Amino acid sequence: MSLDDTLTALGVKVSPNQRLDRLVYWRVGGPAERLLDISTVAQLQGVMALGEPVTVLGRGSNALVHDDGVPGLTLRLGGELAELNLISADRAWVGAGLGLTVLINRLDKLGLAGAEPFAGVPGTVGGAVVMNAGTTLGEAKDLVEAVEFVLPGGELRQVPAEALRFAYRHAELPEGAILTRALLRLITEGVEARITQRKALLERRKATQPLDLPSCGSTFTNPPGDFAGRLIEAAGLKGAQIGGAQISPKHANFFVNTGDATAAQLAALIRLARREVLRQFGVLLTPEVRLIGPWPDDALSPDRPD
Repeated sequence: MSLDDTLTALGVKVSPNQRLDRLVYWRVGGPAERLLDISTVAQLQGVMALGEPVTVLGRGSNALVHDDGVPGLTLRLGGELAELNLISADRAWVGAGLGLTVLINRLDKLGLAGAEPFAGVPGTVGGAVVMNAGTTLGEAKDLVEAVEFVLPGGELRQVPAEALRFAYRHAELPEGAILTRALLRLITEGVEARITQRKALLERRKATQPLDLPSCGSTFTNPPGDFAGRLIEAAGLKGAQIGGAQISPKHANFFVNTGDATAAQLAALIRLARREVLRQFGVLLTPEVRLIGPWPDDALSPDRPD
């Protein structure tokens, strides 16, 4: 049986040579060899048991897809993997494929709060947990109680949040594991006050961030005691441009596609920022960007020659 026949037998929707630039926030990158829409845990287990190279796309909010595209199987999680299921008044299992904005809106309708740390954060619940995403209102670790994931080979496993060893913009998962859902601790009291806080945060972001151009949000994590955007601006790089890729004149930690950028140009601009901040201030910035496709190991290294 061919790979495509096997995937069809699993009930998986397969889209060959699917353009990814339309699906990722930066609007760059080549096609996926096979884009799979996964709607059940059983389908994900079946795919993981095949031993094929697998990449999870999510919403593509922090993905820099190679200009040549992505070989193997690229996965999008939907169906039951993007559902919200309340198990008590203040606990819910939330699918890894559920968008963060959708999560917040659904909680609003239920009269619940707790997901304020994700206000204005692009992406999905799965990506937010893996990156310990957050804002000034908190981080994923503040509301995650447990997670479930599928390991290479297809084994389904559930662990408490403590096993993830959350740190700033980081969580530890077994190599190759794909998150299926997370158990979130929600808030039933003081909901209106939290909604007010969230709206104020979104207004501040709207005023200070270039939300009118394609970007991945913050390109770098903030170093201890400082801000990546401040360092990049102090290095004289605010507004710097390589081809269609630009360090936003509005916020220096946002790298935007002005219309015709390539993934290679964005990678070169990231290297430039890392190189100059390191040279001028001795600080090596850590990218929040997730490279997808056949990138070399040093694709974002400040030492890589341009």
